[in-house]
Amino acid sequence: MRKTLAGLTVLVTTFCAPALAQDVKIGFVSTLSGPVAVVGNDMRDAFELALDHMDRKMAGRSVTMIYEDDALKPEQGKQKTDKLIQSDRVNFLTGYMMSHILLASLKSAVDSETFLISANAGPSQIAGELCSPWFFSASWQGDQVPQAVGEYMNQKGVKSAFLIAPNYAAGKDVIAGLKANYKGAIVGEEYTRWPDQLDFSAELSKARAAKPDAIFAFYPGGAGVQFMNQYVQAGLKQQIPLYTAFIVDSLSLPQLKDLAVGVPGAQHWVSDLPNAANKKFVADFKAKYKRLPSFYAAQAYDAANLIASAVDAVKGDTSKKDEMRAAMQKANFASVRGPFKYGNNHFPIQNFYLQEAVATGDGGYALKTIATALTAHQDRYHDKCPMK
Repeated sequence: MRKTLAGLTVLVTTFCAPALAQDVKIGFVSTLSGPVAVVGNDMRDAFELALDHMDRKMAGRSVTMIYEDDALKPEQGKQKTDKLIQSDRVNFLTGYMMSHILLASLKSAVDSETFLISANAGPSQIAGELCSPWFFSASWQGDQVPQAVGEYMNQKGVKSAFLIAPNYAAGKDVIAGLKANYKGAIVGEEYTRWPDQLDFSAELSKARAAKPDAIFAFYPGGAGVQFMNQYVQAGLKQQIPLYTAFIVDSLSLPQLKDLAVGVPGAQHWVSDLPNAANKKFVADFKAKYKRLPSFYAAQAYDAANLIASAVDAVKGDTSKKDEMRAAMQKANFASVRGPFKYGNNHFPIQNFYLQEAVATGDGGYALKTIATALTAHQDRYHDKCPMK
């Protein structure tokens, strides 16, 4: 009997050990080429830093990263997602900078029961009726940042506004978010071609003619820099105040410089947040990459740590998907934004802060937290999500 039991022990060890010894495989889909590649690469750099902080292991298992470029094309993003699921057999998907690319890829993840952790895009559809137990956001829902800006515009007594944004899913969500909280009159609303339109002279001329109290604009990446330059060149900075979402950040500041000073925005994360995890993240990111991280980087860093919290909870046995989901729902890791919790739709309930660009005195520029705009804020689509 002892000999038989010993043999069974060897068999169990032989068949179970390889499953636990395999690497944790993570597929990262983002825009790594083209006009907004600076954002995707910032996200990738932050994810790599998070892995460095873990000694590139989760629950003792080595991590294999597979990076894929969606080239800002929904169909290519879906193809890359399908490849990661079907050929590479990843345990987790993450990245996903743009909403229309995430929306194109979501069904593949859900149908294959592969966890997808968005490190940026937060479309309203996934916060609502398309919510899924296989999806988590490490960022925000797309309306929330402009909702915070809208509240600030109310506080500043802005009675009328002209709105400008790109014509795609995130652009529409951002404008919807601003309208949800802003109480003044909308005297104009323009949606521009995305991503190829970089001349905004016609829209700025319409804004000037409408004579609003303020202009609100949303443009990520290089398009935001172009918009800001044209806004100033048109002489509007002295005439009509500008409020923004996702234009002024640590990636655009080195190009915008003085143009960004005094232009308010909002985010759930600013580099000067005083928690210990954030101080380490900012210092180590700056030391490794010789630049300050953006909020995109902060979200990707948190995405890596959210995934690690799930793998740690099951001691590396990634077949225990229900237990990993339960662990992620607790948001039990040291987030650079400070403590937060998840809503029923797996979007964070968190603070949003007003921020402004300031000159640092050494020839550089940084974003400074001005005030808390929204406290423990939950997105406005969660009640449309059937998950409880």
